[in-house]
Amino acid sequence: MNNDLNPNNLKEGEDFYYTPEGYKCFTSNYHLKRGYCCKSGCRHCPYGFDKNTGTNKKPTTNK
Repeated sequence: MNNDLNPNNLKEGEDFYYTPEGYKCFTSNYHLKRGYCCKSGCRHCPYGFDKNTGTNKKPTTNK
């Protein structure tokens, strides 16, 4: 497991924030640390996944 992604090591404001409704919302920084798209249509997806079409709007790059 990537130690940076351990739930005990996540930093509020950097890796996530709480929505006004009280939900935890992951930032694009968190998604980039994770290293792949989960294809759930996340609000801050840096990979550009479009849940409606099932495609990526942005090309993904492998580092």
